[in-house]
Amino acid sequence: MNGIPKTVVSAVLLLSAALAQAATPPDEFVTDAIRELSAKLDGRQDDLASDPESLYALIEGVLLPRFDRRLAAQQVLAKHWKTASAEQQDRFVDAFYTTLLQRYADGILDFEHDRIQVLPFRGDVTKRTVVVKTRVDLEDGSNVSVNYTLVGHDDGWMMFDVMIEGVSYVRNFRAEFDAEIRATGLEQVIVRLKSEAKSGSGE
Repeated sequence: MNGIPKTVVSAVLLLSAALAQAATPPDEFVTDAIRELSAKLDGRQDDLASDPESLYALIEGVLLPRFDRRLAAQQVLAKHWKTASAEQQDRFVDAFYTTLLQRYADGILDFEHDRIQVLPFRGDVTKRTVVVKTRVDLEDGSNVSVNYTLVGHDDGWMMFDVMIEGVSYVRNFRAEFDAEIRATGLEQVIVRLKSEAKSGSGE
Protein backbone atom coordinates (compact mmCIF):
# COMPACT_ATOMS: atom_id res chain seq x y z
CA MET A 1 0.00 0.00 0.00
CA ASN A 2 2.84 2.32 -0.90
CA GLY A 3 1.86 5.98 -1.07
CA ILE A 4 -1.16 5.65 1.21
CA PRO A 5 -0.74 7.49 4.55
CA LYS A 6 -0.24 5.17 7.52
CA THR A 7 -3.15 6.89 9.26
CA VAL A 8 -5.49 5.72 6.51
CA VAL A 9 -4.15 2.16 6.57
CA SER A 10 -4.50 2.08 10.34
CA ALA A 11 -8.03 3.37 10.28
CA VAL A 12 -9.31 1.05 7.58
CA LEU A 13 -7.79 -2.07 9.09
CA LEU A 14 -8.72 -1.40 12.66
CA LEU A 15 -12.03 0.15 11.87
CA SER A 16 -12.91 -2.94 10.04
CA ALA A 17 -13.87 -3.65 13.50
CA ALA A 18 -17.42 -3.73 13.49
CA LEU A 19 -19.00 -6.00 11.13
CA ALA A 20 -21.37 -8.47 12.76
CA GLN A 21 -25.13 -9.06 12.99
CA ALA A 22 -26.34 -10.40 9.66
CA ALA A 23 -29.74 -8.78 10.23
CA THR A 24 -28.13 -5.33 10.07
CA PRO A 25 -27.33 -3.98 6.58
CA PRO A 26 -23.53 -4.05 6.19
CA ASP A 27 -23.22 -0.34 5.42
CA GLU A 28 -25.24 0.65 8.49
CA PHE A 29 -23.14 -1.59 10.68
CA VAL A 30 -19.92 -0.03 9.39
CA THR A 31 -21.33 3.42 10.12
CA ASP A 32 -22.22 2.38 13.67
CA ALA A 33 -18.73 0.95 14.12
CA ILE A 34 -17.07 4.17 13.06
CA ARG A 35 -19.13 6.08 15.58
CA GLU A 36 -18.34 3.57 18.31
CA LEU A 37 -14.60 3.71 17.75
CA SER A 38 -14.70 7.49 17.56
CA ALA A 39 -16.54 7.64 20.88
CA LYS A 40 -14.01 5.34 22.55
CA LEU A 41 -11.12 7.48 21.32
CA ASP A 42 -12.71 10.85 22.07
CA GLY A 43 -10.45 12.92 24.28
CA ARG A 44 -8.13 10.03 25.05
CA GLN A 45 -5.61 10.35 22.22
CA ASP A 46 -2.85 11.93 24.30
CA ASP A 47 -3.17 9.42 27.14
CA LEU A 48 -3.33 6.48 24.74
CA ALA A 49 -0.27 7.72 22.82
CA SER A 50 1.82 7.20 25.95
CA ASP A 51 0.11 3.96 26.97
CA PRO A 52 0.36 1.41 24.13
CA GLU A 53 -1.13 -1.41 26.19
CA SER A 54 -4.31 0.58 26.83
CA LEU A 55 -4.45 1.51 23.14
CA TYR A 56 -4.11 -2.15 22.13
CA ALA A 57 -6.83 -3.10 24.60
CA LEU A 58 -9.20 -0.45 23.28
CA ILE A 59 -8.71 -1.51 19.67
CA GLU A 60 -8.87 -5.20 20.49
CA GLY A 61 -12.11 -4.73 22.35
CA VAL A 62 -13.70 -3.46 19.17
CA LEU A 63 -11.85 -5.57 16.62
CA LEU A 64 -11.35 -9.06 18.06
CA PRO A 65 -14.99 -10.17 18.31
CA ARG A 66 -15.70 -9.05 14.76
CA PHE A 67 -12.55 -9.92 12.81
CA ASP A 68 -12.27 -13.39 11.28
CA ARG A 69 -8.66 -13.93 12.32
CA ARG A 70 -8.53 -17.52 11.11
CA LEU A 71 -9.91 -16.84 7.64
CA ALA A 72 -7.63 -13.82 7.23
CA ALA A 73 -4.58 -15.86 8.26
CA GLN A 74 -5.63 -18.71 5.98
CA GLN A 75 -5.97 -16.32 3.04
CA VAL A 76 -2.56 -14.79 3.80
CA LEU A 77 -0.76 -18.15 3.98
CA ALA A 78 -2.61 -19.51 0.92
CA LYS A 79 -0.99 -22.80 -0.11
CA HIS A 80 1.29 -22.79 2.93
CA TRP A 81 -1.80 -23.16 5.14
CA LYS A 82 -2.43 -26.64 3.75
CA THR A 83 1.06 -27.87 4.56
CA ALA A 84 1.16 -26.34 8.05
CA SER A 85 0.36 -28.45 11.07
CA ALA A 86 -2.75 -27.62 13.09
CA GLU A 87 -0.49 -26.29 15.83
CA GLN A 88 1.38 -24.05 13.39
CA GLN A 89 -1.89 -22.78 11.98
CA ASP A 90 -3.13 -21.75 15.43
CA ARG A 91 0.16 -20.06 16.29
CA PHE A 92 0.25 -18.18 13.00
CA VAL A 93 -3.33 -16.96 13.49
CA ASP A 94 -2.37 -15.45 16.86
CA ALA A 95 0.96 -14.05 15.66
CA PHE A 96 -0.51 -12.49 12.52
CA TYR A 97 -3.36 -10.85 14.44
CA THR A 98 -0.91 -9.36 16.94
CA THR A 99 1.23 -8.09 14.06
CA LEU A 100 -1.76 -6.25 12.61
CA LEU A 101 -2.68 -4.80 15.98
CA GLN A 102 0.78 -3.50 16.77
CA ARG A 103 1.74 -2.39 13.28
CA TYR A 104 -1.23 -0.07 12.81
CA ALA A 105 -2.27 0.86 16.36
CA ASP A 106 -0.50 4.21 16.53
CA GLY A 107 -2.13 5.40 13.31
CA ILE A 108 -5.58 4.99 14.82
CA LEU A 109 -4.85 7.90 17.17
CA ASP A 110 -5.16 10.24 14.18
CA PHE A 111 -8.49 8.72 13.17
CA GLU A 112 -11.17 11.26 12.21
CA HIS A 113 -14.54 9.68 11.65
CA ASP A 114 -15.93 12.65 9.74
CA ARG A 115 -13.40 12.00 6.95
CA ILE A 116 -14.97 8.61 6.19
CA GLN A 117 -18.06 8.30 4.01
CA VAL A 118 -19.76 4.91 3.95
CA LEU A 119 -21.36 4.39 0.55
CA PRO A 120 -24.81 2.78 0.21
CA PHE A 121 -24.53 -1.01 0.07
CA ARG A 122 -25.45 -2.38 -3.36
CA GLY A 123 -24.58 -6.05 -2.91
CA ASP A 124 -26.53 -9.20 -2.18
CA VAL A 125 -26.71 -9.97 1.54
CA THR A 126 -27.60 -13.59 0.80
CA LYS A 127 -24.08 -14.24 -0.52
CA ARG A 128 -21.40 -15.66 1.75
CA THR A 129 -19.10 -12.70 1.14
CA VAL A 130 -20.05 -9.08 0.54
CA VAL A 131 -18.16 -5.83 -0.01
CA VAL A 132 -18.82 -2.56 1.79
CA LYS A 133 -17.39 0.50 0.04
CA THR A 134 -16.22 3.67 1.75
CA ARG A 135 -14.37 6.80 0.75
CA VAL A 136 -11.74 8.43 2.97
CA ASP A 137 -10.97 12.13 2.54
CA LEU A 138 -7.30 13.10 2.93
CA GLU A 139 -5.92 16.37 4.24
CA ASP A 140 -4.80 17.47 0.77
CA GLY A 141 -8.37 17.36 -0.49
CA SER A 142 -8.04 14.09 -2.36
CA ASN A 143 -9.72 10.86 -1.33
CA VAL A 144 -9.10 7.13 -1.46
CA SER A 145 -11.55 4.30 -1.95
CA VAL A 146 -11.65 1.62 0.71
CA ASN A 147 -13.53 -1.67 0.34
CA TYR A 148 -14.18 -4.03 3.25
CA THR A 149 -14.72 -7.70 2.45
CA LEU A 150 -17.02 -9.46 4.91
CA VAL A 151 -17.87 -13.10 5.33
CA GLY A 152 -21.20 -14.27 6.67
CA HIS A 153 -21.37 -16.66 9.62
CA ASP A 154 -24.39 -18.09 11.41
CA ASP A 155 -24.11 -15.34 14.02
CA GLY A 156 -23.39 -12.46 11.65
CA TRP A 157 -20.79 -10.74 9.50
CA MET A 158 -17.06 -10.69 10.13
CA MET A 159 -14.37 -8.78 8.24
CA PHE A 160 -11.34 -10.52 6.78
CA ASP A 161 -9.92 -8.27 4.05
CA VAL A 162 -9.60 -4.58 3.18
CA MET A 163 -8.79 -3.13 -0.23
CA ILE A 164 -7.34 0.40 -0.42
CA GLU A 165 -7.43 1.84 -3.92
CA GLY A 166 -7.77 -1.71 -5.21
CA VAL A 167 -4.83 -3.05 -3.19
CA SER A 168 -5.75 -5.91 -0.85
CA TYR A 169 -3.96 -6.10 2.50
CA VAL A 170 -4.38 -9.90 2.39
CA ARG A 171 -2.56 -10.06 -0.95
CA ASN A 172 0.14 -7.70 0.31
CA PHE A 173 0.84 -9.85 3.34
CA ARG A 174 0.59 -13.02 1.24
CA ALA A 175 3.38 -11.83 -1.03
CA GLU A 176 5.47 -10.69 1.94
CA PHE A 177 5.16 -13.95 3.85
CA ASP A 178 5.38 -16.22 0.80
CA ALA A 179 8.87 -14.97 -0.01
CA GLU A 180 10.00 -15.36 3.59
CA ILE A 181 8.45 -18.81 4.00
CA ARG A 182 10.17 -20.00 0.85
CA ALA A 183 13.49 -18.72 2.18
CA THR A 184 13.33 -19.76 5.84
CA GLY A 185 10.20 -21.86 6.39
CA LEU A 186 6.91 -21.19 8.12
CA GLU A 187 8.19 -22.04 11.58
CA GLN A 188 10.84 -19.33 11.41
CA VAL A 189 8.25 -16.80 10.27
CA ILE A 190 6.03 -17.62 13.25
CA VAL A 191 8.98 -17.37 15.62
CA ARG A 192 9.94 -13.97 14.18
CA LEU A 193 6.41 -12.59 14.44
CA LYS A 194 6.04 -13.74 18.03
CA SER A 195 9.41 -12.27 18.94
CA GLU A 196 8.51 -8.92 17.36
CA ALA A 197 5.13 -8.96 19.10
CA LYS A 198 6.81 -9.50 22.47
CA SER A 199 9.21 -6.63 21.78
CA GLY A 200 6.37 -4.41 20.68
CA SER A 201 4.45 -5.08 23.88
CA GLY A 202 7.42 -3.99 25.95
CA GLU A 203 7.98 -7.41 27.51
